[in-house]
Amino acid sequence: MADPRALDEVVEFTSGLIRIDTTNRGGGDCRERPAAEYAAERLAGAGLEPLMLERTPGRTNVVARIEGTDPEADALLVHGHLDVVPAEAAEWSVPPFSGEVRDGVVWGRGAVDMKNMDAMILAVVRSWARTGARPRRDLVVAFTADEEASAEDGSGFLADAHADLFEGCTEGISESGAFTFHDGAGRQIYPIAAGERGTGWLTLTARGRAGHGSKVNQENAVTRLAAAVTRIGEHRWPARLTPTVRAALAELAALYGIDADYGDVDRLLEKLGPAARLVEATVRNSANPTMLEAGYKVNVIPGEAVAHVDGRYLPGGEEEFTATLDRLTGPDVDWEFAHREAALEAPVDSTLFGRMRAAVQEFAPEGHVVPYCMSGGTDAKQFSRLGITGYGFAPLKLPEGLDYQALFHGVDERVPVEALRFGVRVLDRFLRTA
Repeated sequence: MADPRALDEVVEFTSGLIRIDTTNRGGGDCRERPAAEYAAERLAGAGLEPLMLERTPGRTNVVARIEGTDPEADALLVHGHLDVVPAEAAEWSVPPFSGEVRDGVVWGRGAVDMKNMDAMILAVVRSWARTGARPRRDLVVAFTADEEASAEDGSGFLADAHADLFEGCTEGISESGAFTFHDGAGRQIYPIAAGERGTGWLTLTARGRAGHGSKVNQENAVTRLAAAVTRIGEHRWPARLTPTVRAALAELAALYGIDADYGDVDRLLEKLGPAARLVEATVRNSANPTMLEAGYKVNVIPGEAVAHVDGRYLPGGEEEFTATLDRLTGPDVDWEFAHREAALEAPVDSTLFGRMRAAVQEFAPEGHVVPYCMSGGTDAKQFSRLGITGYGFAPLKLPEGLDYQALFHGVDERVPVEALRFGVRVLDRFLRTA
């Protein structure tokens, strides 16, 4: 059991990491090194020998290994990223990098994505150093840079250039799982991630004939692009159930006492009510237009127009995704992947999943643990190159009314102190037995 000091340190570390501004604006505009130094110092204080690794100066990663009690067991990767998305201070109730603790809540950018989990890992490891506890398996602890962009300076760099540090790792855990989802009818559901949709960030380019804005122009690049973007935005992708999503629907249907009719997925989602939010984004591929670039003067028809689309595809759905984009863009618009990462699937009947389930249920016996697939992606994509099967497991017990999923990249991001303490207890229990 984590010692009382760990329950205080997790709050201190969450607040401390939030106060270190590691905003990742993309294009290399970020500096994680101060947060990496913060984490490395606390790992060293637990008797470990953390390595600080950089592909680009200032874009720092931290890796340390903890020896387990069973030398025959495979190692487990426990990872969290140090960067955060931007925050517009004028929109927030508190300064987003204050790390303020008010009324039992820690406020600031990164409170749920994902400096809370970073702090939990540090608190558990330091508790073990004080109490003499050890995990069953070797643990490789990694704090990464650049997850909120391409991961090229973070997990991608570690997987490509430092694979030896992850020797023996067969499974891993990170963000976005084992949080309380309140269904509005008194049930508390704890979804554990066992899959991720693939990432397909797209650049669309339409070319036409430049000319004067007052003239007839049937080869207008902006018009061509707008038509393609509209087709993409209005496209209704067909439902496709992966094993993880099917398992999620089966467990949710059983919980609500309804038939799991996979032949009419949308109707099944309607029957699940609010709980459908856990799976509705992962029953099909998606492509959302997000950015447009064209022209330089109102009376000049540009010869080129560009759009950016956030595409996501299910495990096994990439071929359908690319074929559909070819059709939707049409003959006048070219497209290419600006960033592309694989979709992931992890078994929900594995021993590790069972131990995650047991750890949550020990401290939340009233809860219902279910598997789910993440709509987005994590560093597990890059670590999968090393043969590491990834799960989302960052436990938090949240009060009703706090919308955890809306806080990701949202305004007034925050996490209750008691949620962090719950997370430490669950993570400690899980990591010692995993």
